[in-house]
Parts: sequence; C-alpha cells; structure tokens
Amino acid sequence: MNINRKLRFQLLVQNSFFVVLFLMLIILLGYLASQYRFAKDITQANRNILTQGSVNVLKQMKEPVNITVFATKDDASGGDNFRKGMIDFVARYQREKKNIQLKFVNPSEEPKLTQDAGIKNDGEVVVEYQKRTEHITPPIAEQEMTNLLVRLSRTNQQAVMYLDGHGERNLLGVKNFDIGEFGKQLEAKGFKFANPDLTIAQAVPSNGAMLVIASPQVDVSDVEAKKIKAYLEAGGNLLWLLDDDNLRGLKEVAEYLGLQVSPGIAMDMASAQYGADARVSFASLYGEHAITTNFMLRTLFPEAHQVSAHGTDENGWKVSNLIEVAPNGWLTSEKLAKDVKPIFNEKKDKRGPINIGVALERTYGKKGQRVVVMGNGNFLSNTFITNGGNLDLGVNMVNWLAGDDKLITIQPMPLKDINMTIPDTDTGRVIAWTVFHGFQYFIPLGMMIAGFYLWWKRRKA
Repeated sequence: MNINRKLRFQLLVQNSFFVVLFLMLIILLGYLASQYRFAKDITQANRNILTQGSVNVLKQMKEPVNITVFATKDDASGGDNFRKGMIDFVARYQREKKNIQLKFVNPSEEPKLTQDAGIKNDGEVVVEYQKRTEHITPPIAEQEMTNLLVRLSRTNQQAVMYLDGHGERNLLGVKNFDIGEFGKQLEAKGFKFANPDLTIAQAVPSNGAMLVIASPQVDVSDVEAKKIKAYLEAGGNLLWLLDDDNLRGLKEVAEYLGLQVSPGIAMDMASAQYGADARVSFASLYGEHAITTNFMLRTLFPEAHQVSAHGTDENGWKVSNLIEVAPNGWLTSEKLAKDVKPIFNEKKDKRGPINIGVALERTYGKKGQRVVVMGNGNFLSNTFITNGGNLDLGVNMVNWLAGDDKLITIQPMPLKDINMTIPDTDTGRVIAWTVFHGFQYFIPLGMMIAGFYLWWKRRKA
C-alpha cells in the first residue's frame, strides 16, 4: 500500500478523532460513576454493602456521627491490617451517610486522651452522636454497629416494665416458653427493663415507656388488675400477649379496650408446604399501620387466636388490624386438642383470613397513648423468635409503643461467616497456609506463567 501525504493526513485525523471520542467516553463514565452508584454484593453475608435495615437507620440520623478508633499503628509486613479493615468497614456506612467522620488515635502516642476516653482494649471504638457516646470492641459486625447507632438514636430512655409473678413469659427467661431472647435483642437496641411489684406498689409507675403483659398462667389479683386499668386510664402504653381467651383476671382491662378474643385458634392448611402443622399460621399480609409499613417478611404464629377491638366515643380509641393469617384456612369454634385432626365445620367454624393482632391509639392530654394486643405470645418465645420476621415484628411493636417510630425498620441480620476456625493440627495449618497464600501468590503466578507460555507458543507458530 502506497502511503502518501493525503492518506497519512486522513489516518492522523481518524486516530485523533478516535482519541477524542475515547477521552470523552472516559470523562462521561467518570461523571456517571460520581453521580450514580450501583453495587451488587455476592458474598454470603453481604460484607461489602449494608443491609436495608442499616440504611434505614442511617437515613433518620440527621446529625454527624464521629467514630474514633483507639488502635496502635498497623504492621503491614506482619499481616496486621486492622486500621485498613476499619476504614473499609466504616466506608460502607459513609457511602450512605456523608457526615460520618472516622479518626484514629494511637494509645501509646496519646495516653491522656486514651485514659480520658476510658479505653481498656487496643482497637476499641468510641462512637459519638448528639453528645452521647458508646464503646464497641472488635471484631465488629454490621449488626453490632447498627444496634449501637440505634441505641444512640433512641429518644425514649424510659424503661420497659413487665408484669411478673403469674407464670408469664419472662423477658429475662431462658426456658423455651419465655421471651428472654427477645429481651436480649431489646437490650441490644437500648431498652432498659423494670419489674414493678403491683402487689406492693401504689400504682403502675408512670415514668415507664410501656407495660408488657406476656401470657399470665394464673389469675392476676383484683388489686393488680385495678392498678393496670388505672394505668391505662392515665395514658399508659401497653403490650398484651394472649395465648387463649382466658383473660386471667384482666376482664375489666379488656372491656376498657373493647377487646374480644376467640376461644378457637386459626387453622392454616397452607402450613404443610413449610413442613409445619396446620395449627401454625403463617402471615405475609399486614394491615396499614406504622408497625407494618413496608414489612414484607413472613412470620409464623403457633395456635393464634383471633383478636378484635372497637373504639367508642367514650374511650376514644382508634383501632387498626395488624396481621391476617390463614387466608385459605379457618378459625375453629373452640381450641382443639393436640391429637385431634383439624377438619373445617361449615356450621361452627369461620373461614379465613383471621386477624390476630390489633393496635389502638388515642390522644391523651398532650401526648399519644398506644396499645398493642396480640392473640399469640408464642411467636416471640425463645423457640420461635428466630423464625422468619418474628423478631423484626416484635421490635417494631416495641419501638412504636415507645414512640420511636423512626426506628421501625427491618433489623440487620447477623453475619454467618464472621469468623473462621482453623483446626489446631499440622494438617489444618498446612491447608490454611496453602489456601490463603494460594490466592495471594500461587494462582496469580500460575496465571502469569500460563499467559507467557501461550504468548511464546503463538509467537513460535
């Protein structure tokens, strides 16, 4: 091909035009990358992006968050990369909330500052929000950090009171029947507990966030029942978990709320697809209420009873249905024995869906008053709390009753692979060394050798 001046000029113009277009494409991609962000995390526990629950918590935190890490400097040659790990971890939060500040302090260089901050361990982290601080020590997972932020965000510092002494499901209990695991989750989110003895106390304390009545097994005394009713009349908040229609001495309280509970339980024949008994009802349909806004997790309720309430001009309650179960099932006319096979009775039973929870609210004085009644307490028990969205639903209820509506969100799930255990044997150490260094050195080196070999082979061909 004869290259003359004209052709050389045309090639120069074409190449220049290509370079200009290529640079414009790079600039455009850079601009789009700065304006829009998309991330897909394919790790088992979503290590690289935050769960939606954490994102929701950050959205309602308007003020700056200051994170101070008290850690000695890293020795990268010795494999110590703690500071880099913290930078990467906090960066996930900073991408969602721009006014999160991260600072490192070396305890050996700033001993007085470290002592004043009450630091006890190398790597300890101090998180400050709205002049309130909390400490957290590594290893730190998303669930721990987000729970800490929830505690710092909580506006209501009043205690959650619970009735005791009548065989209730205990918020601190460890038995399967108890709701101690639920209590632990509430404590992690900043709630404190109080256990007033209503047989001695003049009244239910008015400085608590709410009173929890969790399925008494024996009758509450008349004296205690009158104090609970007086507490409601004075604007107190209540979470009432019922496992049957036996009100256990609290009939006056139920009448004050306009409450009715069915003797029979919900039967959900669709439970078979989850390998459960028909007496276990699954819910995925929820009422329009702050507790269940954007709540799409499946929850399960063993032997749930229908609950209804009605507001009157006298009591002023606004009633909202919360949870419907068994859309293709029914409500039995009476509670069935364990060994009785459930069969729908057209004359006695009621077809689904069945509402098993209600939320009541009204204005009392200058503040709002809130009540939640569930026709099932077992869904929060130690046995069932980890199933589906049971924990999230329970926490949402308590947040709403405490007046912390902004903290109603799906909770971040704990990481399943936060730690790796290496067997303390020579074989285990050799395998671990081979795996770790294989990805770091051997595989890249092998790919480089393979690439050089292919290049050399093609060149010789």
